[in-house]
Amino acid sequence: MSKSLYETLGVSPNASADEIKKAYRKLARKYHPDICKEPECEEKFKEINAAYEILSDPEKRKQYDQYGDAMFGGQNFHDFAQQNFQGGVDLDEILRSIFGGGFGGFGGAEYSRGGFGGFGGFEEYAQPNLDLQAKITIPFRTAVLGGTHSLSINGETFDVRIPAGVKNGDTLRIRGKGKSYKGRRGDLLLKVEVAPDPEYERVGNDLYKTIDIPLKVAIFGGKVKVPTLEKEITLKVPKNTKCNQKFRVRGMGVIDRKTKEKGDLYLRANIVLPKAEELDPELAKMMQEKLPGGEDA
Repeated sequence: MSKSLYETLGVSPNASADEIKKAYRKLARKYHPDICKEPECEEKFKEINAAYEILSDPEKRKQYDQYGDAMFGGQNFHDFAQQNFQGGVDLDEILRSIFGGGFGGFGGAEYSRGGFGGFGGFEEYAQPNLDLQAKITIPFRTAVLGGTHSLSINGETFDVRIPAGVKNGDTLRIRGKGKSYKGRRGDLLLKVEVAPDPEYERVGNDLYKTIDIPLKVAIFGGKVKVPTLEKEITLKVPKNTKCNQKFRVRGMGVIDRKTKEKGDLYLRANIVLPKAEELDPELAKMMQEKLPGGEDA
């Protein structure tokens, strides 16, 4: 059984009263003619209000759930509403005859003055947008690990909580730190810019870092201690490690804010060559004689 009223509000037929109300508020705010200037917004706004009038009333919703779109002659609600709106028919009267009870009115006069007519409690949406937008630059390590960052906006200084894994271009919503209007307060929308780090590079949720490995360890293998953003680790280096060879440390990258999974850390080897004058003379002579390649200077 088709139930397009729920589709009009973007909710499922099992939606709770609170979910229906929340969806209605969001759509009413989006399509209100004082806000949306597109030609189709006015008709969309009327449909949203009509759908909410029915689904927010327990008795009307019960009727609709029983019969579905059959109550509209088998048409989906959008087609039914468009036909009656454009035909100049009093849709209020038609819906009243179908469902009984009163309807708040869907004519343009009621909201052309900036209000929501018969839909009480939505005068608040005639107010200006109270959200405030700003940019914030945070340290690389704070972006990876999370933490707090001090910020001054409109003469007020406060700490902003930075979630772990935030990246360039993300927007953080800080509740109640926007503009004020008639006792109400909007939110602060912070667009994030992450400062570069001299040691680390981020690619997706993976981190890259170059580490120094002594020549002896690179040739014969061994272990080196590596400080990371989280803790110091010991890396096992195999024999014959080459310059720029990468080592993968699983789960020590950046956490994904959606999936909560962590990327990996990749360590690039930089082979540190000792200076010839710092070598033991006998070792230097032996190396000069025995190491393959090249000719004597």
